[in-house]
This record gives sequence, structure tokens and C-alpha cells, in this order.
Amino acid sequence: MLTLKNKKLNLIIFLLFGFGYFNGISSLQINDFWKSQIAFIPLQLAAIIYVTYLQSNKHDNSPSTER
Repeated sequence: MLTLKNKKLNLIIFLLFGFGYFNGISSLQINDFWKSQIAFIPLQLAAIIYVTYLQSNKHDNSPSTER
């Protein structure tokens, strides 16, 4: 039951961070094109981190060919 509470807590933290981030982006006085580009930066960073994590795990879990 403790892990369920931790997952909900993480979800709430990320949700509040997301609300604050997009609220901050929407209040900027810049062109709408640049607002949309800046808004996707966290998603792009998360995708890069995720793919890097998958590649490092695949590399670590591969069987060794050395004998």
C-alpha cells in the first residue's frame, strides 16, 4: 500500500509542476510560435533521458562475449 501512496504523491508533484510550467509559459509576452516551442522542451528532455536509459540498460544486460 505504501508504493501506491508514493505513486500518487509523485503524480501530484508532477501534475503541480506541469500546471505551474504551462501557466508560466502562457503568461510570457512572446510570439505564440515560440511559446509552443518552449512548452515542449520538458517533453523532449524526458524523451532523451528515457531513450538514453533504455540504451544503457540494454547495453548492461547483454551477455558478455568474453571468455
